[in-house]
Order: sequence, then structure tokens, then C-alpha cells
Amino acid sequence: MSTDFQDGREVLGARLRELRTEAGLDGKSLAERLGWQRSKVSRLENGKQTPSVADLSAWASAVGRPDVTDELKGRLTGLETKYRSWRRQLAGGHRARQELAIAETVSTKTIRGFEVARIPGLFQTADYARHTFEANAEFRQVPKDIEEAVRARIRRQDALYEAGKLFRFLIWEGALYVRTSPPGVHAAQLDRLISLIGLDTVELGIVPLGAQLRRTPSHGFWIYDQRLVIVETINTEMWLDDEDSIRLYERAWDWLGEPAVYGHRAQRLIGRARAALDAV
Repeated sequence: MSTDFQDGREVLGARLRELRTEAGLDGKSLAERLGWQRSKVSRLENGKQTPSVADLSAWASAVGRPDVTDELKGRLTGLETKYRSWRRQLAGGHRARQELAIAETVSTKTIRGFEVARIPGLFQTADYARHTFEANAEFRQVPKDIEEAVRARIRRQDALYEAGKLFRFLIWEGALYVRTSPPGVHAAQLDRLISLIGLDTVELGIVPLGAQLRRTPSHGFWIYDQRLVIVETINTEMWLDDEDSIRLYERAWDWLGEPAVYGHRAQRLIGRARAALDAV
């Protein structure tokens, strides 16, 4: 979990503790009023658990301060604006998140991305995307609106053919070999990547496995113009729009891209991964 997120959660927890002590209540008494386990009060106050809106409303009422409800909700909203849990984003399935991605793409001229272990969604075939959504829905235990999500992801790719847009992507060579679908689907996906090289709106670089790097490729991220960075973790998607974060990720993208190969050299690396499927 991000240090910034954890710091913010601890600050919110400290505010909850302050309200409890001002009301003259200990943790046990407050838990009894709320009908909670004492451990939940402790986790919230120590920043070990993210409260829900209902939790904050109940807390404010229990300490006799309903007037601070909006303040507490505002603090929570500030956290969730940047750090969006997948559990909440995908509560109704994947389609809504794909529609949001379409909107961000429409409003962006240049997207820079780096992927460590998968093919970027903007470049995925329908079959590859389908297997990706199916696996993710099973892993996260969310509704399987697979076909709706696939259609939205493919519709987003219309932007690849719009004049004036630029998609600059780096893919770690290892991602070409990570198989989340049957060999035929994966082969078609690699063919799709090769076909995109040479498109005037796409700059696709492959970072070779044996290249010397100044920056370890720890996780994927996307940079939208110079206004937003989106980073995915297992449980959270971070939307970072502060200047320091954007500059940091721009530097990471520049450093990771230093040894990247393009054009025919990139096609050869993709072709090598494609040929390896024949041995499967």
C-alpha cells in the first residue's frame, strides 16, 4: 500500500480518536455504543482499516458530534480520489471501469505506458481481453460482465487511429512470454502487436530482458499527458495528479525506456516470443 495513502489513513484515524476522547469515551465503550468489536475501533483509529461512509456517520453520532460527519466524509473522499479500491470499482463488474478508461483516453493527446507482465489493454485482441477479464473476475470475486467489458475495451482502441493522438508504450520483454490464455490466443495477440508497429500514432518499444537498466521494472503505470498517472496494485488503483508524482513517473518512464528497441528490432523480439509458442 502506498505510504501517502497510509499516512492519510492514519491522520483520519487520529481524528477519530480525538473525537472519541473529547466525548470522554474509551474504545470499549464506543464499540458497545456502535455494536462493533473493540478491535474494529482500534483498527480505524490506528489507520489499519479504511472506514466506510456508514462507519464515519455512525462514529460521529456515537460521540455526539453529528456536525463533523461531512468533515469526516470529506477526508475519506480525499483518500479515495487518489486510491480507489478494486473492490469498489468492480462491484458491478468490469464495464464501468472500461467506460471510464474510454473517457480518459478521449480527453488525452499523449499516453505513455509501461507494462511488466501483460499486453496493454489498448493493444489487446478481443480473445486476449476476454481471458484477462474472466481471470480477474474470478480472482476478485466480482460480477462477470465479460462481453460488455470486452466490447468497451475494443471500442477504446478506436483512439489508436485518431490523428493528433500519440500512444508511447514500453513493454518488458518478459511480458511477451507471460501466458494467460491458450497458445492460439496468445499467438494472435503477438501478431496484433507486430501489426501496430509502424502505425503513426503508436510508438511501441520492447525493453530486452538482458538490458542494463537504471530503474528496476517493478510495476506497470500509465501517464496521461502531464496531468495524471494511473498505477495498479493488487487491491488498489492509484490516480495521482500531483506534480511530484507525475515528474517521478515521467523519470521512471524515461529511464526504463533508455534500452528499449523499436521498429524491426522490436518486431524480432516479438517474433521470437511468437516462435516459442510452437514448442508448446
